[in-house]
Amino acid sequence: MDETVINELKDHKSIQKKAIMRHRDIYHNNDFIFTHMDDETPGYPLYIKKIENRMNRLLKVAGLNINLTPRSLRHTHTSLLAQAGVGLPQIMERLGHKDEDTTKNIYLHVTKEMKKEASQKFKELMENL
Repeated sequence: MDETVINELKDHKSIQKKAIMRHRDIYHNNDFIFTHMDDETPGYPLYIKKIENRMNRLLKVAGLNINLTPRSLRHTHTSLLAQAGVGLPQIMERLGHKDEDTTKNIYLHVTKEMKKEASQKFKELMENL
């Protein structure tokens, strides 16, 4: 992770520590990152539907495509990693995959930029024969 993400997670962790102290007797502390902090189930992980609803609301406010989901962002992130030249083993580790076929078949979509690059590389190869 880059420094920006690390700093955001540190900020989130400090807010989470306050919730742990506030609810110390009932906080379910199993090191989850995104948890309920201010209701009757503090410390339990957020349901994906709650995250999707919040994301949808933010996308509407920002005037962005409301069809985006956390899963679609994961797919896009993976394709952009590949486009940036990150190797398959590093991408697999980042996604938590053990099977490279899962990563290749489900997540590594060929972007327009990657298609252009492949065409350019093939052209250069043929010109140098």
